[in-house]
Amino acid sequence: MAKTRIGVVTTDGANVNDHFGMAERFLIYELNDKMTFVEERPTVTYSVGDPDHSFDPERFAQVSGLLKDCSKVYVTKIGEVPCAKLKEMGIEPVIYEGPIGDIPK
Repeated sequence: MAKTRIGVVTTDGANVNDHFGMAERFLIYELNDKMTFVEERPTVTYSVGDPDHSFDPERFAQVSGLLKDCSKVYVTKIGEVPCAKLKEMGIEPVIYEGPIGDIPK
């Protein structure tokens, strides 16, 4: 089975529990018959705290560039435009809230 990389948004290292725009780090895992931690990738938050902010291509490129080797990113929430832009990159945003260990392999 081919290895698949995923990114996970977490504040506590154990649960998917944050919005894509609020992520301060992504935990990267490889999935095959089991889940293996690869590394932590710190990032600047995409969100600037303004709920009406417009899409910022430069800031998005900084954040999304950390996920370019991932096929999916697990988040509790993501805006429509960042979601569409990730899909264009071949990264599937997955809305999920719960233990990282319960992510389907």
